[in-house]
Amino acid sequence: MTALPFDGLLCDFDGVVHLWEPDGMIALDRSWGLAEGTLAKAAFERDLLHSAVTGQLSDEQWRCQVADDLTPVCGSSERARDLVEAWSALTGRVDAEVVDLLGAVRQRVPVVLVSNATTRLEAYLAVVGLAQAFDAVVNTARIGVAKPDLRVFEIAARSVGVDTKRCLFVDDTVGNVAAARAAGLTGLHYEHIGQLRDAVTPLLS
Repeated sequence: MTALPFDGLLCDFDGVVHLWEPDGMIALDRSWGLAEGTLAKAAFERDLLHSAVTGQLSDEQWRCQVADDLTPVCGSSERARDLVEAWSALTGRVDAEVVDLLGAVRQRVPVVLVSNATTRLEAYLAVVGLAQAFDAVVNTARIGVAKPDLRVFEIAARSVGVDTKRCLFVDDTVGNVAAARAAGLTGLHYEHIGQLRDAVTPLLS
């Protein structure tokens, strides 16, 4: 019997399985009469986002802080809260082809979702129909460290009982993939499904 190319697949969420409309936040900026990029700058400010994806802040606390930070440019706390509520109501698109491919992979090896996410992730997975789509979910807000910290890969591999160095790691962020490769994993910088299909074909065949 041919040996499997890897014993587990660790997969990012946003940018691989789940895609956001690129102009969604910009459209909200325009609706509120703000300069393009204003909402994103507030929401993804480096230190604030890090606190949210490592669980130092809950998702609700993070969004409240974003609203507070937007209050001066929105003109009132009420308008800022309304903007954050509109942003929070946005939903992305699940890439059904990727989900189907990962489902096929799961017939051979476990698939772990590994996401730098807030405490909202698990509820959101249920909303978009992916609550049962993975063998395990590693949400960095629940473990206190975020990619590219090497401990994330170790925790993810351990969650399904496989050796970290026997995992394929798929992510759309170059730095995360580089860190995974440095830790001994096989890293795939995801840009399109063809790459993922090529990477898992030896396993499925």
